[in-house]
Amino acid sequence: MNIKDFKQLTDAYNKSERMPVLFLGHGSPMNGIESNIFTQQWAELGKETPAPAAVLVVSAHWLTRGTKVTAMEHPRTIHDFGGFPKALFDVQYPAPGSHDIAAETASIVKSTNVGLDHDWGLDHGTWTIVRHMYPNANIPILQLSIDYSRPPQYHYDLARELSVLRDKGVLIIGSGNMVHNLRMVSWDKKPEEAYGYDWALEINQQFKQLIVDGNHKPLIHYNDLGPAARYAIPTPDHYYPLLYTLGLQKSGEQAQIFNDRAVMGSLTMTSVKINA
Repeated sequence: MNIKDFKQLTDAYNKSERMPVLFLGHGSPMNGIESNIFTQQWAELGKETPAPAAVLVVSAHWLTRGTKVTAMEHPRTIHDFGGFPKALFDVQYPAPGSHDIAAETASIVKSTNVGLDHDWGLDHGTWTIVRHMYPNANIPILQLSIDYSRPPQYHYDLARELSVLRDKGVLIIGSGNMVHNLRMVSWDKKPEEAYGYDWALEINQQFKQLIVDGNHKPLIHYNDLGPAARYAIPTPDHYYPLLYTLGLQKSGEQAQIFNDRAVMGSLTMTSVKINA
């Protein structure tokens, strides 16, 4: 898709066709090849969501200094993990990218320079999800990096600048996990088995209530939410994608919770859909 085609498609969209916004708990890389309650829901999302002009994913697994957007025409499938079956490493997701859509995305942001990246591709925070949503790999997929040197408010505010893309037919997805503490994982539990430590269930419930209430300030300043939040977010990489999703929410829009399950003690797959 070139910039002319993208602008023509953009002109065809109006506010009644504004795209929703998603935060998806992506969990284990094995979700990329398994059929379970989480991946089945992703597949349903792909069917029920209006066909996007492009998908822009903020993945917990692309951390940079400075903000970047993938701009190659053919992003590679990145297998950024170890210790999993060969079948997972064999997966290729040959969706197109788009230099022109990347340039359009970068031009929208005024608060910082968004670099056009030609080296990254689609990491497992992206392809494990979108291959269930769009199995034909026929929709342009781009990634926006997380500037790991910047505070939570930066990411929330940057998302607000990007919100215009929703009216241009772009589906924006934050991909991470609200509760993500690998150091405390109960490895004797199966990744799809419902099991959460008390602190994980406590903070997950608090997160959900704040999200449903549209009360974003405490979520931005999550370090003030107490010990359970600090257990849940020992590092913010998997949490920041949630802030992008929340920053994209417009006045009057409601948030729905789904895939709401704690797994392996210290992880939650809890996900959010913000409807236009």
